[in-house]
Amino acid sequence: MTKQRLIKNVFLVLYINLNCKMISWNQQKYTTEVVLENKMIAPSAYILKFRRKFNFSAGQVVGLGVNVAIEPRLYSIASGEDEEFIEILYTEKSDGQLTPMLSLLKNGDRVLVTQPYGTFTNYSDSPVFIATGTGIAPFISAIKSKRVSNVTLIHGVRACDYFYFSDMLKKQLGENYIQCCTGFASSEYFDGRVTKYLREFPVNPNKKYYLCGVAEMVVDARDILISKGVPFSSIISEIYF
Repeated sequence: MTKQRLIKNVFLVLYINLNCKMISWNQQKYTTEVVLENKMIAPSAYILKFRRKFNFSAGQVVGLGVNVAIEPRLYSIASGEDEEFIEILYTEKSDGQLTPMLSLLKNGDRVLVTQPYGTFTNYSDSPVFIATGTGIAPFISAIKSKRVSNVTLIHGVRACDYFYFSDMLKKQLGENYIQCCTGFASSEYFDGRVTKYLREFPVNPNKKYYLCGVAEMVVDARDILISKGVPFSSIISEIYF
């Protein structure tokens, strides 16, 4: 293992320990909500919808569950702050404790929902959003909430089915919506990961960069941005596990 990789692994362990303490239902205020829709939008990917009964800021998360025996799992809200309904974007993990049960929920079933919280909420003007997979959810919320303008969004997925909300993003962002796909070669998409895109194209060191996705992507993307002159303080991240 190289020294650089060792340092990255140590960083990831520290990040997990500091930021990902498991919460329990008895530590949270929560309500039981009626599922209005639980729609599969791509293989193993769903949007869960229920009525909004709380205020939140774009970028915040809620804990979800089907019973108090399983500790809540955190998901970013993918709806606008003033919308009538809350939408949660998630993928079913075959070895997961919760998502196999979440995916079975039908209209009229009940889901446990914590109050929203989190600090991934302060966005600058003309931000660059970088996401992988369902890490796009907080950025969708920010765009729907009109919290940001002149957005550049770089989204990386393994197959084109997983470009969530792409119709809306193409319409609103135009050429500032950059799709990176690793599993399907097409002139419509950049062929490769978001980190490859960042290596090959210039970045503006005067902008702020917001990263959301798996830990390795966040760490690697941060390294690339710093190597291209972006100050560490201009890189804000949220890691998904």
